[in-house]
Amino acid sequence: MKILITGGSGLLGSALKEISNITNHQFIFLSSKDCNLTNYQETFDCFKLHQPDFVIHCAANVGGLFKNMSQKVQMFEDNTFMTINVFKCCHYFKVKKVINILSTCIFPDKIEYPITEEQLHNGPPHDSNNAYAFAKRNGDILAQAYNEQYNMNIISVIPTNIYGKHDNFSLKDGHVLPALIHKCYLAKQKNEDFVICGSGKPLRQFIYNIDLAKIIMFLLFEEKNKENIIVCPNDEISIGEVGKKIAQCFEYSHKIRFDSSYSDGQYKKTCSNKRLMELLPEFKFTSLNDGLNTTIDWFIQHYECVRKN
Repeated sequence: MKILITGGSGLLGSALKEISNITNHQFIFLSSKDCNLTNYQETFDCFKLHQPDFVIHCAANVGGLFKNMSQKVQMFEDNTFMTINVFKCCHYFKVKKVINILSTCIFPDKIEYPITEEQLHNGPPHDSNNAYAFAKRNGDILAQAYNEQYNMNIISVIPTNIYGKHDNFSLKDGHVLPALIHKCYLAKQKNEDFVICGSGKPLRQFIYNIDLAKIIMFLLFEEKNKENIIVCPNDEISIGEVGKKIAQCFEYSHKIRFDSSYSDGQYKKTCSNKRLMELLPEFKFTSLNDGLNTTIDWFIQHYECVRKN
């Protein structure tokens, strides 16, 4: 079977590549250098060339809080066009199953906790990332439409905050955990304060990218579940505590400072993994301590070539 992964050089795509040798399938890891998925003709030509049996749609224009707040037009347009073009080609080329990657940050701002899959469209998202959130939600609606009208098999996988090797460690546009890793690294190099933007109080659930990749490969061939599924560990931790763990890894805990002049964003996004655990009751998530140590070691070793923009 041919499995095409969009966003193949990104955080999740790289994790899927790392575990791809555990199967006998043929993998095609597509990056933006291979195809501009916001362009339909390029997307069509790529699908025609590779003729995939399965597609894992990881490609997205993503970023941290401040990118979501400052680049709303690009976030909405890029993610909308990519999803439309990929789904249209999956239909045309009769792809057997599509895994569509969403994010728990697209759930409503005002919501009952813990968050479940059924609540996705129950209200507006937080203002800070509404453009990205509505683009990805519209992708889920389009997936449901294709399933109903053309009997396709598209399910949306909704992970919490992903981290790991091959992340984007941009100080400006990266997600919170890789940005904090880079910031702490530089602070130690310069003997400056390790500044964490905001109060540090917001709570998040983090999933190691290799764990997510293993779960996605299971779901790709799992036939019982036809519904969207949240992927997350049970543990929830504050941004401040994450910052402290990162500082401990760098042996730089004595110079942490919080800058409350910055926005905290959404306070919490606590999700339920009940549906996932019913399918994979024995799955063991990588602990945050172990995942951070591995990620930071890799970041230091590859500092000159890691993504930082």
